[in-house]
Amino acid sequence: MLDRLTFYTPCMRLTKAELLAIETAARAVLPRGARVMLFGSRTDDARRGGDIDLLIEPPKPVDASLAVDLSTRLAARLYRLLGERRIDIVVAAASEADDRLIVREARRQATELVRT
Repeated sequence: MLDRLTFYTPCMRLTKAELLAIETAARAVLPRGARVMLFGSRTDDARRGGDIDLLIEPPKPVDASLAVDLSTRLAARLYRLLGERRIDIVVAAASEADDRLIVREARRQATELVRT
């Protein structure tokens, strides 16, 4: 399993334990077909520190309430697996355009970690 994750993540600063925790949490919480992508400073090997920024793309559009529920449940699961860390989660359906700057930037620089 970890070899497959390494294949998808050639340039980033996450440990194998962090990758495994993200995959485990995503498969437990997110709907089938969702994608989890890393963006932000952790995608740049030349930088140091930084929080874990995740873009979640459910396969179908979700309303605001479900987006909050998914991100909260994923964060809670990650905290249990990794301990408390700075984790930012953005939810944007893959099938819909999204004008939010954070979503545009995340999609531009994202590295896919997991597809549920």
